[in-house]
Amino acid sequence: MQTKLNGIQLAYDEAGDGPAVLLIHGFPLCRQMWRPQTQALAAAGFRAVVPDLRGFGESEPGTEAGSTDLLADDLIALLDHLGIEKAVVGGMSMGGYVLLNLLARYPERVSAACFIVTRADADDETARGKRNHLIAEIKAGRPEAVPSAFTPLLFADQTVAARPELVEEVRGWMTATSPSGLILGLETIRDRGDSSTLLPGLKIPVLVMGARGDKAIPPEKSTDLAERIPGAKLCMLSDASHMVNIEQPEAFNSALVDFLRDN
Repeated sequence: MQTKLNGIQLAYDEAGDGPAVLLIHGFPLCRQMWRPQTQALAAAGFRAVVPDLRGFGESEPGTEAGSTDLLADDLIALLDHLGIEKAVVGGMSMGGYVLLNLLARYPERVSAACFIVTRADADDETARGKRNHLIAEIKAGRPEAVPSAFTPLLFADQTVAARPELVEEVRGWMTATSPSGLILGLETIRDRGDSSTLLPGLKIPVLVMGARGDKAIPPEKSTDLAERIPGAKLCMLSDASHMVNIEQPEAFNSALVDFLRDN
């Protein structure tokens, strides 16, 4: 489905009835990454909402520079459009940065949070330099530098060996992302603030999901998130890297649904 929000066409899917669960994809991905979760949530009695962030999948990029404020505002507009006052919100990687922005600026709209292979601290100078390098590559007409840089980080070695077709499908999502969308995402990641001080004050149910083999965000970042948030539940999945939700969908879905039913 598509709707005009904040000056752009925003694409999203939804399935099921019941309490709303909004899932925010990572960079440089799209809502297709949540296919294993969408039907599982609907079958468990929840309303799954999975958007393409602006510039990704089938959503338009617009003309603004990328920021977590911009992407969070789009999601609030989508919740308003769908008549959802409060939702459980899950954010994967860059989606987690947007979730942190929602918690800082729209806490009344989030009933519970799920941080998925993400972190609360900001980029250091080395990481910012890597974002700037990729932006320069894109502007020089080499957007393929992004999937080339990210594909090796996304999957565990055993996934690459056993499911090469999945790796190629995900690489296809990245390759299909427009240059403007890639730049918007890299700007969002590069310029996000440090949200660590927000964590101790969270008073909602929180699930932190990490992957022991994550090559993109060190698994200790998930442990750190859980330790900083009062009462947070930590779930660390094995035999997976950054795409933990599609590498280990059954274990991921079980942990997510159990959390939702408990809260």
